[in-house]
Amino acid sequence: MATIKDVARLAGVGLGTASRVISGKGSVSQATLEKVRAAIDELEFRPSHAARTLLSGSSQMIGVYIPYLSGTFYTPILQSIYTALRAAGLNMVVAFGVGEGDARQQAIEGVNFLIERGSDGLIVMSNALEDEDFVALGPFQQRVVVINHAFASIAGQCFTVDHEAGGRLAARTLLEQGHRCIAVIAGRASAPDNQQRIAGFMAELAAAGIDPASVWMEDGQFSPEGGWACAEQLMASGYEYTAVFCANDEMAVGALSCFQQAGVAVPEQVSVLGYDDTHSAEFTAPRLTSVHIPWSEMTLNGLNYLLNHCYELERPVQREYALHVTQRASLGPAPDGGKKA
Repeated sequence: MATIKDVARLAGVGLGTASRVISGKGSVSQATLEKVRAAIDELEFRPSHAARTLLSGSSQMIGVYIPYLSGTFYTPILQSIYTALRAAGLNMVVAFGVGEGDARQQAIEGVNFLIERGSDGLIVMSNALEDEDFVALGPFQQRVVVINHAFASIAGQCFTVDHEAGGRLAARTLLEQGHRCIAVIAGRASAPDNQQRIAGFMAELAAAGIDPASVWMEDGQFSPEGGWACAEQLMASGYEYTAVFCANDEMAVGALSCFQQAGVAVPEQVSVLGYDDTHSAEFTAPRLTSVHIPWSEMTLNGLNYLLNHCYELERPVQREYALHVTQRASLGPAPDGGKKA
């Protein structure tokens, strides 16, 4: 395989001159330019990624950290990032939480891995990190964007939505259908975005005269398995309910499946409302009504901000995103009497 030294030797120029032609940085005469390009063609020279990084001072690569790679939530987000990067002539490397240590340690190791691999900038989706972890990155913290979480140390680099408003919207949607006997399958209690949406949901119920302390609620861990397990617990609990709010769509998928197996009709006996409005919501049985969170819009605006900073671009960046409920078949009016399913 030809090297840049081979190109310089064949073209009869110095290594520095060949580097300037390949990188496109620095001036050379037209005659020299043509000689080097002819040598590149003759040798079929293709600089490696490492060589391009050394020549340009940029890897043309963005790192992305996600806490885990499973389920249906992160896949479309990664796809939208990759598509946008490839359209810009850039590439992507992904790390996610594995190995020993808690979620914070895994996130720290993942971020460091991406930096060590030469990423020009990072997109981070993790609520396990602390402000001090970003400060520890030194100057590189200016090349980090966080999606769906807010950190005071890099507030201007965080892109998220008002999850408390999302929770309020979910509660209003059920209340408007006449539901007052409501159960909640929540996500991980430690997740700030879960805390916010549940707080908003309960606040809206309280404003409607429903005591939040009386509402049945369990942690479904943001997974279909967790949603199924919570639905089983709910049916066995003796709690009276006509609707279930699930704090993400994956838990709602599990709950819907469990209700179907148990012979509980949705929405005739119990309505199910999800959160996120992911692609899977369109293909459940019945199709899932869900609070739409503009994940793609939020992520791509964060990416635009990062590309502007890393590559001196001028892409548009927005920070305000509208929330709404996507109405599908899993939500209906409360049955008469509001008794449990």
